Amino acid sequence: MEVKQKLDLSKGMYDAGDHMKFGLPMAFTATVLSWAILEYGDQMDAVNQLTPAKGSLKWITDYLINAHPEANVLYIQVCSYSMASKCFYFKHAKELFTFADKYRVLYSESIPEVATYYNSTGYGDELLWAASWLYHATGDKSYLQYVTGQNGKLFAQWGSPTWFSWDNKLAGAQVLLSRLTFLGNKDTSNSNLQMYRKTAEAVMCGLIPDSPTATKSRTDGGLIWVSEWNALQHPVASAFLACLYSDYMLSSGTAKLSCNGDSYKPSDLRKFAKSQADYVLGNNPMKMSYLVGYGEKYPQYVHHRGASIPADATTGCKDGWKWLESTEPNPNVATGALVGGPFLNETFVSNDRNNSMQVEPSTYNSALIVGLLSGLVTTSSVVQSFT
Repeated sequence: MEVKQKLDLSKGMYDAGDHMKFGLPMAFTATVLSWAILEYGDQMDAVNQLTPAKGSLKWITDYLINAHPEANVLYIQVCSYSMASKCFYFKHAKELFTFADKYRVLYSESIPEVATYYNSTGYGDELLWAASWLYHATGDKSYLQYVTGQNGKLFAQWGSPTWFSWDNKLAGAQVLLSRLTFLGNKDTSNSNLQMYRKTAEAVMCGLIPDSPTATKSRTDGGLIWVSEWNALQHPVASAFLACLYSDYMLSSGTAKLSCNGDSYKPSDLRKFAKSQADYVLGNNPMKMSYLVGYGEKYPQYVHHRGASIPADATTGCKDGWKWLESTEPNPNVATGALVGGPFLNETFVSNDRNNSMQVEPSTYNSALIVGLLSGLVTTSSVVQSFT
């Protein structure tokens, strides 16, 4: 959509290595980062990362607010909850939710140009994800009724575990709503709310390696592996959810999780989460950290304009190609960037900047790894309520 209004869209984040902003993955980035701050803000503060995390979040939410100049006008797409500019942002979040619920259509059908980059496979998960966050943020029971009523029956896929990602938020919504059942919410008797928890339990059982229902979608080295493109999104997202769920169990005094008759403890979920983090940080067959700037060996040819173009270079719009094709390592280090990761056979082509599926980082990967590592700082309980 061409921007004809005088809008300040200078903030926000480029989604990955190139200079493009996409509302759908950016909203996911903001929501996951919000979740991490809400649950693990104390841990972030202990390592002096809470202020930078809040700053990054506000940078995104300022953009998202500006991208929504009127009730039914939205530049690209957005559906998110955050702590920044709370009261003002709630107004936008509520209006956008109403807008999305009224006009139910894939955002990539509404804006075909984005389909090449971020083609959506459904909108039901976004509606449930948004309503879940709006309930947590406002306490308005209409949002809880939304997710547990007919819309839950239509979109929640109760009993069918899914992978958490920018495109499918169902597993995230299930874990978030199960939080209500763990931490003493008075609406926990709602049978459909319990269905979210049962499905979240199925997700967790699939992640624990020796569970009877453990997923076979893993590398030989134990990494959850679902997609060749940006392979690390799913294991890091899964580990983040496992870390959250284990802390919900600890906070509520829930001693065990039952998986087809076998019992597992919160520590089993944390062990899984740590295994995925350890793999990302270098405990893998390549002996490589996939988090740029961490460890002695990490990707040097990251598909990222800021990293690959010298800081003192004078460039025009199309001058970046010569650095993209350069055989020299990047002159700048994109510290903290989480790249796409290994193939199923655990190989990694590290010296080709054009190998986008493996060496390109993304903001949503970054938000997920921030959440995961923050949750692993200490074994701790989570806050009782967000409001």
